[in-house]
Amino acid sequence: MIADKISKRLRQLGSKQQAAISRKFFKTGPGDYGEGDIFIGVRVPVLRKLVKDYVDLPVEEINTLLRSSIHEERLLALLLMVRQAAGGNDALSKSIYTLYLRSTRFVNNWDLVDTSAEHIVGAYLSDKSRSVLYRLAESDNLWERRIAIMSTFHYVKRHDFSDTLKISEMLLSDRHDLIHKAVGWMLRETGKRDLKTEENFLKAHYHKMPRTMLRYAIEKFPESKRQLYLKGDF
Repeated sequence: MIADKISKRLRQLGSKQQAAISRKFFKTGPGDYGEGDIFIGVRVPVLRKLVKDYVDLPVEEINTLLRSSIHEERLLALLLMVRQAAGGNDALSKSIYTLYLRSTRFVNNWDLVDTSAEHIVGAYLSDKSRSVLYRLAESDNLWERRIAIMSTFHYVKRHDFSDTLKISEMLLSDRHDLIHKAVGWMLRETGKRDLKTEENFLKAHYHKMPRTMLRYAIEKFPESKRQLYLKGDF
């Protein structure tokens, strides 16, 4: 199987030192969000170069990599899925999208979500019902909730903010810091393109937003305006 050969190649490219850094950075300790994840120390730029070598890898082989216990193998699988989904083949894009939604338990860290969600889920649903995003936003699974909001980045970049704002409102009471950061990020990206839209949302909700979410959302505001939001003076 080609996936086996890729796995062996990745191990040859790995570094114990880099693996140790990654385990710490991606919070793999007991009780952390990435508990038990395994890293072999292959850096992201190396993985991106490998995509060129395996760009036509069959979906079945990608599926094998995606179900690996090795973080870098899952990330490479997702990078390949992103590349193939962008190829303009509708049938392949649907196949990639379907595989992704069936495999969300393997898309289980923020880098995996952020690398893939907008390009696979967001792009596929751009001209379809987006109801699946709202189902994901209500999931008990942290990563599915992050997929929901991060998928909307595809629309934000096209000045379509409706789903971002609706899902952000759904996630206002979420307890996880990684959701607070993602929502704040998407609100900030909205503001880069339409400040009035972001501020209308903030003025309606900033008083009940988690502090991290608010800080991310207003990060690029002038300091005087940031302080008004942080002090609750609006």
